[in-house]
Amino acid sequence: MALASLQHAWLRRGTLARLLWPLSLLFGGLTALRRALFRSGILRTERVDVPVVVVGNVVAGGSGKTPVVMAIVRHLQSQGIRVGVVSRGYGRSTTGCREVLDGSTPADTGDEPLLIRRSTGAPLFVAERRVEAARALRARYPDTQVIVSDDGLQHLAMARDVEICVFDDRGVGNGWLLPAGPLRENWPRRCDLVLHTGRHPAFAGFTATRSLADYALASDGSRVPLAKLADRKLAAVAAIAKPEAFFEMLRQCGLRLERCFALPDHHDFEDWMPGATQGCTVLCTEKDAVKLWRKAPDALAVPLLFEPEAVFFSAFDAKLSSTDGYQAA
Repeated sequence: MALASLQHAWLRRGTLARLLWPLSLLFGGLTALRRALFRSGILRTERVDVPVVVVGNVVAGGSGKTPVVMAIVRHLQSQGIRVGVVSRGYGRSTTGCREVLDGSTPADTGDEPLLIRRSTGAPLFVAERRVEAARALRARYPDTQVIVSDDGLQHLAMARDVEICVFDDRGVGNGWLLPAGPLRENWPRRCDLVLHTGRHPAFAGFTATRSLADYALASDGSRVPLAKLADRKLAAVAAIAKPEAFFEMLRQCGLRLERCFALPDHHDFEDWMPGATQGCTVLCTEKDAVKLWRKAPDALAVPLLFEPEAVFFSAFDAKLSSTDGYQAA
């Protein structure tokens, strides 16, 4: 079954969704059983010795979690708080626990952890068990005051002090559990903060603004103003959850795109053929650049500027400051 067809079916309670609905009952039962096992103590929830903030979602597919993580990390850093990040490292070809360094590769650590590390400079570890990553981070950087988990809302093996649930404009789709709908667990559920990353929130919660920077980054770190690209032949490449959103934002910046390449999320670009964009300046996202620059070093990455509203950070600070073990800078 094509993923695109399934994602379209998740937006409404049509024929395909109804056919899959019995399977969603089974999924819901298994999810409820797993939660019950954690509540009863049969499965252990392990605590880290500093406050843990989990940024996740209940909807399958990208909803903008990584920009939220980076915004929170920068917010904490601006207050002088020493913050570290943990992630599963989706898409990596390695296993086990490892630190993400500036010189790491996406194959070793995953593309999003590498982007977070290079963009924020925060210590970052990846592991299948996030609590293992958190403990490794604390051992390597014992002065860390807060740990932010990129994804992991359903990773109940790691205790958390603040939960942030992220939604895009899809909201909860048709409101059904997988595979009949997009939900990993029933909504509404208890969480500390709800943040919408899209322009049209489906229900109440905090909001954020999204825009592209007025410059692009070259592989050597230099900046190229977008205004200087207006008269060039441009090709746009995106391997993210919603490639067309990136293309449209480029157009809104006054850029004329000769060609657009929409690739699956987390695509590794190993099959990238430079001849496909011959004669064009290639524009991509920062997430894609960490992989594409190996194949196309002349490509330019256009950063996404993501800023939650001020009241979100006020509510976040209040939640974090009330947690056990939190020590402000």
